[in-house]
Amino acid sequence: MPLPEKALIAEIRRLAKASASGGIRGSKRFVFTGIGDDCAVLRLPPQQECLITTDFSLEGIHFRRDWHSPESVGHRCLARGLSDIAAMGGKPVAAFLSLALPADLPQLWVRRFANGLISLARKYGVTLAGGDTAESPGGILADIIVVGAAPKGKSVLRSTARPGDRIFVSGELGGSAAAVERMQSETKKDKAKRQKLDQRSYPRHFYPEPRIELGCILREKGWVSAMIDTSDGLSIDLAHLCEESGVGAEVDAALIPRARVGKPSTEVDLGLALHGGEDYELLFTAPPGKRIPSQIAAIPLTQIGRITRGSKIVLHTQPNVFQELEPGGWQHFRR
Repeated sequence: MPLPEKALIAEIRRLAKASASGGIRGSKRFVFTGIGDDCAVLRLPPQQECLITTDFSLEGIHFRRDWHSPESVGHRCLARGLSDIAAMGGKPVAAFLSLALPADLPQLWVRRFANGLISLARKYGVTLAGGDTAESPGGILADIIVVGAAPKGKSVLRSTARPGDRIFVSGELGGSAAAVERMQSETKKDKAKRQKLDQRSYPRHFYPEPRIELGCILREKGWVSAMIDTSDGLSIDLAHLCEESGVGAEVDAALIPRARVGKPSTEVDLGLALHGGEDYELLFTAPPGKRIPSQIAAIPLTQIGRITRGSKIVLHTQPNVFQELEPGGWQHFRR
């Protein structure tokens, strides 16, 4: 059973405080008042604008306790918000966590979850500045709010791609979806082996790394015209970007960087690379005159297509063969 609410908040506060005191790039200077008051007080530097994002992590939808360790659930919970900040070219400042927990959940699970989340927060200099706790009648619900900052007027939007821009993606795609596919195919008798094998073989699913540094560099260098993260899948996230920008796109299937997973490693199929979500890579466009390096901060960058006039997104599958690319990534409520 979790600790009583007051004691639970005190423990999370203690863990957050210990992490902040050991941080290397902490953002404590931006958080004037954190956990302990009715509201947190943030002070951003002059000429900075505030970025705010929020994401749910729901048991049975975004994670399963028999698949994911508590540390992985906490890490993934925060990574979702940090990836949104990265997609705007911003730097994260503070996070707010609201937890609804079943009465029969062991306190050890909660402590390990908090350690996973706070460990990632420390890595990126994020202060856990507040939140809420409640008892859940069902599964675990975690709601994360992340606040970031970017120079005034410089945040990278989805709505500013133009015809002729080239389309790039960072890293590799499909690795996280491949992990889910693998776990779904395993039998219950493999449960003990499953967690050990999958957390080692599929790191981009269990411990994804938000591309904070990459997003900032792309913004600072002026190399990017529009950007989004691949949280729901390449096909649907590209559709979001094109819709907001009022443009279309052509994508070359042969150029899409597919993840290699498992041991021995094998390349995921095209469907997972196109439609699998939770890779948290950056999908961005660059004007024709901008030279984009093949990698930034040791992260490979691959050109996969170009922005076109109109509204259709087409996939080039073989010479002179094009097909319309229907969004096939994750959408809640879609049957």
